[in-house]
Amino acid sequence: MSNNDILNSNNDEKIKETLEGKEKINSIKELGNTINNNPNKSIQVLSIIGQIEGHSVLPPQTKATRYEHIIPQLIDIEQNDAVKGLLIVLNTVGGDVEAGLAIAEMIRSMSKPTVSIVIGGGHSIGVPLATSSDYSFITPSATMIVHPVRMNGFVIGVPQTFEYFKKIQERINEFIVRTSNINMDVLEKFMDQRDDLLNDVGTMLIGKQAVECGLIDEVGGISEALYKLKNLIGEKKSK
Repeated sequence: MSNNDILNSNNDEKIKETLEGKEKINSIKELGNTINNNPNKSIQVLSIIGQIEGHSVLPPQTKATRYEHIIPQLIDIEQNDAVKGLLIVLNTVGGDVEAGLAIAEMIRSMSKPTVSIVIGGGHSIGVPLATSSDYSFITPSATMIVHPVRMNGFVIGVPQTFEYFKKIQERINEFIVRTSNINMDVLEKFMDQRDDLLNDVGTMLIGKQAVECGLIDEVGGISEALYKLKNLIGEKKSK
């Protein structure tokens, strides 16, 4: 092999490494991926940040998590033998109800161990996203806001509209009760609270309050969440 061939080969390798590095940075920047370019990592991190964007496109200046990004990621994680567990990191103000509930149901149906951690806020549809995992954490200062379904814009006040809202609320409540330790009476009481939120109905739960009512499993940070996830992975292997 000539010197020119060696130099060309080295340049090709450098170009390849540069492109892979840029691809990895873009993947983390756009989707929060941490495993696609490192097959040795057994835990995938899925970040759900800002508003949940559903069928309507949010303004470009709004920080959003797009469900058309999250759904294929979840399918890839489920099929990827290198991934042994999923850590969901939440800091969301809520958003599209249908999209958020769809993501939550997908997380719940995964065969691999899942752990969620609310690091800033798990508001509105962020509540079922937090409870969708096998085990959930919340940091001491993080908050969760539980409130009834709301819709922006003009709403026609007819019986069918109210029935539609009622059915959506029932679906959300059923999911939360099914995937956490809170009971329906307590959840509905939080929903109807009138003196906790300004000009709104609902309840804000901070850190350990979310644990005390059974909504979240434990107060903790990233180290506790990863430790629990590794334990769940170990338990699954032993079975």
